[in-house]
Amino acid sequence: MPENNKKFVIQKHSRGKDIHWDLMLEVADVLETYRLPVPPEKISNQAIEVVKIFDHPLKFLTYEGSVNKGAGSVKIADTGTYQTITQNGINIELQFAGKILHGNFILTLIEKDRWEITAAQQ
Repeated sequence: MPENNKKFVIQKHSRGKDIHWDLMLEVADVLETYRLPVPPEKISNQAIEVVKIFDHPLKFLTYEGSVNKGAGSVKIADTGTYQTITQNGINIELQFAGKILHGNFILTLIEKDRWEITAAQQ
């Protein structure tokens, strides 16, 4: 495993009927977090809008359990490593090696905290 591999996790968040997934990328000493409307197996070559939310502590790489003062719960949906392939002000190409999310994907900035994720064309 190359040294520049960093960890990622996708957590499934459940709060009543509200379900979403958080993609968390290890960057320095935090997890940059993007809220996904679909599970990792649904990310494909069709762009899916995601929202960058607040950074999480590294302990969330392995955390499962209660969140939001017991109002919801999280469960790990996928985990693995990733590498940044290319990055400019608008696009970030990432290579994932997870159990579900595997291969190259591109995060594209739409505006402010709104992004799209799509599978890179092979």
